[in-house]
Amino acid sequence: MHQYLLAASALALSATTAQAQVKPGEPPLTPTTQESGGPISPERAALHLDHADLAIEVFPATQRIAAIATLTITSAIAQKALQIDLDRNLPVTAISVDGKALAPVDWSNPEGRLTVALPRPLAAGGKAVVTISYGGTPHVAVRPPWDDGMVWARTPGPDRQPWIASTAEGYGCDLFWPCLDFPRGEPDMVDLHVTVPKDLKVAGNGKLVGTDTLPDGRSTWHWRARSPNPYSVTLQIAPYKLIQADYKSRFGNVIPMEYWYIPGRDEKARTLFAEFAPALDFYERVIGPYPWSDEKMGVAETPHLGMEHQTINAYGNNYKQYPSGFDEIFQHELGHEWFGNQMSASNWDDYWLHEGFAQYMQPLYGRWREGDARYAVMMDEFRLQITNHAPIVSGKIRTEEQVYEEEKGGPGQDIYVKGAWILHTLRNLIGDDRFFDATRRLVYGRPDPRPGNFTPRFATTPDFIKIVNEVTGRDMQWFFDVYLYQAPLPELVEARQGDTLTLRWKVANDKPFPLPVEVSVDGKVRLVEMPGGIATVNVPADAHVVVDPNARVLKYSAAVEAYQANAYRR
Repeated sequence: MHQYLLAASALALSATTAQAQVKPGEPPLTPTTQESGGPISPERAALHLDHADLAIEVFPATQRIAAIATLTITSAIAQKALQIDLDRNLPVTAISVDGKALAPVDWSNPEGRLTVALPRPLAAGGKAVVTISYGGTPHVAVRPPWDDGMVWARTPGPDRQPWIASTAEGYGCDLFWPCLDFPRGEPDMVDLHVTVPKDLKVAGNGKLVGTDTLPDGRSTWHWRARSPNPYSVTLQIAPYKLIQADYKSRFGNVIPMEYWYIPGRDEKARTLFAEFAPALDFYERVIGPYPWSDEKMGVAETPHLGMEHQTINAYGNNYKQYPSGFDEIFQHELGHEWFGNQMSASNWDDYWLHEGFAQYMQPLYGRWREGDARYAVMMDEFRLQITNHAPIVSGKIRTEEQVYEEEKGGPGQDIYVKGAWILHTLRNLIGDDRFFDATRRLVYGRPDPRPGNFTPRFATTPDFIKIVNEVTGRDMQWFFDVYLYQAPLPELVEARQGDTLTLRWKVANDKPFPLPVEVSVDGKVRLVEMPGGIATVNVPADAHVVVDPNARVLKYSAAVEAYQANAYRR
């Protein structure tokens, strides 16, 4: 693993093991709990979570929680029972449906999928309000954020106060709350009431509705968030200090900015907070309006590296300095507010739409700040990490593990770095105007986003391809067939004879690939069209020729392959 991969989002930077790691003495997670997404039964796919009201008390001294979840669920089909994901290591003590208490025989959870027998059948289109009392010791993350669960840490310094965080992208939301653990299981609204001991604070998703202090010093923090991804609902608890300010958007609205940080790091915290507004300005100018301006743009300092949590991203990068001059963890996770939260992939197989775009925003931001040289350096770093282990998109319904773990046949980190290079190649092919037009349509579902005229949406790879076709006015399927749906990179074969240069694309499975390429002849650059994947160019026999001199195209490189082989041997 290259150290600069840490600039990418939480999960894919190191393959997780097939079996979840557990603390000594902790019961193992079941395969059902470890699995997020994948093929969904018709009964589960028919469920929609209208509202989740979660009341969770956290006990740092014993590393336990006690909770009551009230779920308002609509079913598109008739149901006699509901299947809700919840780790079996959090035993259920009571359940009611529409206010009617159920007997313990009416529910079971042997493998991490809580089945609740309904007191009366639910008709198609009907709603049920299910209240679940549960608690216990949530799974502890052994290697956060690559291994999911709760992080029970202590703040640095003499006080050593509790510092708690949750990570859930890999194994899913069911590690600490009863949910629908697949991408389309996104609730319309979440109310999160978190009770913590004296002197601790809770940084949550969405907007702070209020805080109640109990006579014994405990406090309950009420946060409300609309349309969060199931895995982005989070617990982030510490004796936080808060920096806040209002950002005046170019779209005329005002966005609250908040940074919840660990005491004693005031100067570093102010330095990071100074990056908030410029990064927001970049995304708003290049992509479009910040999607959650009615809530906040927030970050909380965590004892693990980082994770995208809608409106309250986890940050644990320890204020690292980068040659780019900006904090790449912060900037990347902020990108997920657009690529992941506003636009959510409906299948883990399409998660390159989250990670490839968020990764590509890093060199684009470097270019925005410093120009083409910084962009080129950052893209070169990404290029050295591409493995081509598996196609980025399989065209199947997949679990998180099947995408992020190369050992399970997934593309792994390529959804980040190869995804970024595919977008780089696409932008150079169709031009900035069309590229960013297509990107906005993907994110917002329209070309003219303004605050109030869009809502969160789901998207797929075929959706993006269709958008690119519409924006360019041509069929671009060939481009994505080669780059996304098969692993090997296209190879550009060069041959010179006399005053003739012949260029030919060599592509796996002989797929069509008419990608044009730039050629520099004695310093003069021209674009060579390659209909049929081949072209001949007249050049003087003694001319100095460089093909693709500005590295605008993702293609096979013998030099990169040799470098990677030698690096891995070391």
